[in-house]
Amino acid sequence: MSAVFEVAHHLRPMAKRDLPRIHRIELASYEYPWSLGNFDDSLNAGYSMWVREAEGEIIGYYALMAAAGEAHLLNLTIAPMWRRHGLGRDLLEHSLVCACDHRAASLFLEVRTSNTSAIALYHSSGFTDLAVRRDYYPARNGREDALIMKKKLTC
Repeated sequence: MSAVFEVAHHLRPMAKRDLPRIHRIELASYEYPWSLGNFDDSLNAGYSMWVREAEGEIIGYYALMAAAGEAHLLNLTIAPMWRRHGLGRDLLEHSLVCACDHRAASLFLEVRTSNTSAIALYHSSGFTDLAVRRDYYPARNGREDALIMKKKLTC
């Protein structure tokens, strides 16, 4: 059994005091990360922001915006050393419940077309491909497309 599952971890709402730790995970995870300001603005806007902790350390988080009967998953990240243990799927499932709590009929997200592991996770969780947003993300050699995905919710 993986050591990840031998450590107790739990979910809780994100707080401003978490932002420096979250930003370190973001910087370790992405070449073009969210800024501290992106997280702060999302908290100030009242978005649903959650963290997963293990032994007092933040190991993952997500940001979800819900309005007008739909929800948008803005960011879902697991710290690099905690990946490949089902924690991303667990956070995704929690975001679906959160979207339902906001009475959303669908959950949307964008993902880099090169992020095949995330796309596989989303497909296996019932998301379907909706469209491609050309040149959406900054990339090392210009811009990268985003795959827009959607899941109809049955709350």
